[in-house]
Amino acid sequence: MLVAKHGVVKNTLITSLPRNERREFLSHCEPVELVFGHVLCEIDQTLSHVYFPLVGFISRTSILDNHQPLEIGLIGNEGMLGATLALGVDEAPMRAVVQGAGTALRMTAGDLRRELKRTKMTPILGRYLYILIAQLARSSACTRFHEIEPRLARWLLMTHDRAHVDHFHLTHEFLADMLGVRRSGVSIAAGKLQRRKLIRYSRGEIRVLDRKGLEAAACSCYTTLEAHAREFGAARMNVR
Repeated sequence: MLVAKHGVVKNTLITSLPRNERREFLSHCEPVELVFGHVLCEIDQTLSHVYFPLVGFISRTSILDNHQPLEIGLIGNEGMLGATLALGVDEAPMRAVVQGAGTALRMTAGDLRRELKRTKMTPILGRYLYILIAQLARSSACTRFHEIEPRLARWLLMTHDRAHVDHFHLTHEFLADMLGVRRSGVSIAAGKLQRRKLIRYSRGEIRVLDRKGLEAAACSCYTTLEAHAREFGAARMNVR
């Protein structure tokens, strides 16, 4: 087990399995490092492995024409990369790249298919995919209608949730690409959050100073996405 600031870190999907199924499921997993910047899959690539993050996070990005990749969603220890295998789809719908270094449990696609038949992971992933669809819809609307500063606060909160530490490395260039805005817009927004003493930002290193204040500064999408996560948590209890 990994121990972070908030205690022992586990993957929510795996812990949702009944105890008698979990041990066998874990026997097919291997621990791997999530290396910052490592591309885990490209769009339409056949998935050879799936990943269950423990610490760190994976960014799902979409690429349009010659534009920079736009982040569509984050995967932390609440989810997995490769959930579409539960739908019988072997190809990745988006590029996935590690944006927060850490550790994950990795399983071959073949082993996951066999475990889907043996365990209750199929309904768990079905619910998880529903939550992902809701999150993708909300994220698209947020990108279109909300201002940069509250969107940046939301993104930092989501990163904070998955990093399991109060500090992480994020450059202005990276944040601009993830939010789909100009670097100058991110610089202004980050500066405002720093002047309000919600974060400290220096040379790409961000430290969350006031979590509650950052929540107040974020757009309503953060609380909505959190409600989706809680809804999934309640639903998974019914799978046992």
